[in-house]
Amino acid sequence: MLSPERLALPDYEYLAQRHVLTYMEDAVCQLLENREDISQYGIARFFTEYFNSVCQGTHILFREFSFIQATPHNRVSFLRAFWRCFRTVGKNGDLLTMKEYHCLLQLLCPDFPLELTQKAARIVLMDDAMDCLMSFSDFLFAFQIQFYYSEFLDSVAAIYQDLLSGKNPNTVIVPTSSGQHRQRPALGEAGMLEGVEASLFCQCLENLCDRHKYSCPPPALVKEVLSNVQRLTFYGFLMALSKHHGINQALGALPDKGDLMHDPAMDEELERLVVRSRLHQTSRQHRAKEPGAFGFQRREKQEALERVSSASVLMPYHYQWEPRE
Repeated sequence: MLSPERLALPDYEYLAQRHVLTYMEDAVCQLLENREDISQYGIARFFTEYFNSVCQGTHILFREFSFIQATPHNRVSFLRAFWRCFRTVGKNGDLLTMKEYHCLLQLLCPDFPLELTQKAARIVLMDDAMDCLMSFSDFLFAFQIQFYYSEFLDSVAAIYQDLLSGKNPNTVIVPTSSGQHRQRPALGEAGMLEGVEASLFCQCLENLCDRHKYSCPPPALVKEVLSNVQRLTFYGFLMALSKHHGINQALGALPDKGDLMHDPAMDEELERLVVRSRLHQTSRQHRAKEPGAFGFQRREKQEALERVSSASVLMPYHYQWEPRE
C-alpha cells in the first residue's frame, strides 16, 4: 500500500529519493553477468529475489565498496550486517586493534578501505596510537558515524581547520555525491588540544547542513551536542556524535548500546545450529558402531556436515528488516 508521502511526491523525485535507478542498474548488470545461470529459473524470479534482498538489507554482502556506500540504505544495511555478524566479539568481551576490525570489515567487503577504518578508530583513540585495543561497542558506534556521514565529516574537518587558522569557513567546498571523498585536513596536536569555540562551530555547521546535498545528522541534535560545551576539539565532537542516543536512533541502523549484545533472532538461529550439530554428533557416533563396508564413508560425510555447520556460524545470516521511511 502506497504511503501518503509517496503519493505527495512526483515520480521522478520518489525514484531519486529511494535510489531506484541505482538498484535497477545494479540488477541489470548482475543479470547480464550471470545470464547463463539465471536463465535456468527465469528473469522474473531473479528480479523478485534481488529486490527482496534489497528490502532485507542482505544485498550488500560481499559486494564492492563503491556499491555498499552508494546509497543511504546500503550504508545502513552494511552497518547492521557488520553488527549482526560480529556481535559475539562484543558479547565475549574481546578487545581488538584497528587492523583486526579492518579484517572483519573485509570479510563482508573485500576492498573496504583501510583509511576509513583508521578514521573510525581515531575517534575512539583520540590520537595516532592505532595499535591500541578497542571494545566492539566503542568501535562500532564510532564506525557508524564515520561510515554513514563520511562526506559530512570531511566538510566538518575542513571547517574546523579553517576556524583554527582564522579563515572564513564559508569558503569550504561541499563534496558532491559522486563518491569521491575529499582528503581530511591534517589536524595538528595544538588544534586537537585547544579546540574551537563551540557557538561559532555550531553556526558554521548549521550553514553546512542548510546547503548540503548529502546525509548529515539531524541539525537539532548537532546543535544539542554543541550547546553543552564552550570549546571542543574535532575528535571530541565526533566522539560526542557517536555516543549520542538520539543520533543513533535517527540513523536507525543499530540498537541502543544497552541492547547491542541482544539479538533474539540471531540467538535462536545459533541455538538451532548447536542442536543440529549435537544431533549430527550423536548420529555419527551411533553409525560408527554399526557394521558395514560403508561405515567409514558415513563418518566422513557426517564430519563434513559438522564442519559446514560450524563454519556457517561465522557467516552472515539473512534477516528481515524494513528500510526506514
